[in-house]
Amino acid sequence: MIRRRVSVLGSTGSVGCSTLELMDQAEAAGTGVFEVEALTGGANITRLAEQARRWKPKLAVTADPARMNELRDALQGTGVEAAAGDQAVIEAAARPVDWIMAAIVGAAGLRSAWAAAATGATLALANKESLVCCGPALIDRVRRHGGRLIPVDSEHSAIHQVFPHDAPHRVGKLVLTASGGPFRSTPREALGSITPEQAVAHPNWSMGAKISVDSATMANKGLEAIEAAYLFDMPAERIEIVVHPESIIHSLVEYIDGSTLAQMGPPDMKTPIAYALAWPDRIAWKAPRLDLAALGRLTFEAPDEDRFPALKLAREALQAGGTAPIVFNAANEVAALAFLDRRLGFLNIAAVVADTLSRVTASGVDSGSDCACDAALAVDAQARRMAESIIRGIAAAA
Repeated sequence: MIRRRVSVLGSTGSVGCSTLELMDQAEAAGTGVFEVEALTGGANITRLAEQARRWKPKLAVTADPARMNELRDALQGTGVEAAAGDQAVIEAAARPVDWIMAAIVGAAGLRSAWAAAATGATLALANKESLVCCGPALIDRVRRHGGRLIPVDSEHSAIHQVFPHDAPHRVGKLVLTASGGPFRSTPREALGSITPEQAVAHPNWSMGAKISVDSATMANKGLEAIEAAYLFDMPAERIEIVVHPESIIHSLVEYIDGSTLAQMGPPDMKTPIAYALAWPDRIAWKAPRLDLAALGRLTFEAPDEDRFPALKLAREALQAGGTAPIVFNAANEVAALAFLDRRLGFLNIAAVVADTLSRVTASGVDSGSDCACDAALAVDAQARRMAESIIRGIAAAA
């Protein structure tokens, strides 16, 4: 029986919804009991209110201050306190609980993840930007306050499950698998006319629009390489990426004796969420089962960095260190959203990232400081302004 007092940050997004669905299934099956302290969401007040009525948290927060009255009205008579705004989200994240899901997308999730890291709770981290922007400091902050950080990305969850945490010296390298996205075999000359609708149609995973674009450009795999370096204290040259279109092997750990261990399963984000929710135990749920005979074969290929230059840019940012990973992440987020808004062509996403990296100084951030979050966000803001300026220049020249 799993018993947890939890908060879910980003409860109305895909990871947040899946987390609450798993909790619901566990309670229905008699394998889990959950008390919810806080739920936070964005503009989807209807969904947030539905979740609050089901779980009766002490606090429900919308990040949008303009939606405060709408949320308060929707929660009338439930006994659930309503709040709104970024500071309210941070305060919700700082409440003492056993387990926190940090699933707010983008750099907007950094401050709340930073606050959650100081609670001493197990922090299930689905916000990759928190690690990319502030990884060493965030990990250190969790440890100093007696907590644990469990990654929720399927690739890092896979590594976490087969990594020798008590003997990291036994590891030779990490191998991150990538589906290759919807354009794995699309000729480069055809990528210039890609539309947002095509980019978000991922062949294996159901994800949000921005993350789907990152998969299509393979920027997500670059970000994951940076995360893996921080999570598992692994240098860039010992992190490999391999394209695996079936998305059955979620990542691998190669040991110094030549053994390679892999975590496998059908592509379903609920699996790494369930692992994080129950850790160090396991929890039963209606998981899709792996039928190897039906699959027949698993295939692998090297990634094409000429067609997907974001991979090379991310590796260069990781090797450069300092604030370069922060700049990479910020510029990529701005460019991906501009593409979704039809203000930027698909091939120009990586071009904007490269230009921003070349223009924004990659100075150091004191990764062990309690001010690291503020310092990272200052660099993030600078990079975003530069990326927006570059995008406007591309539009003016078109």
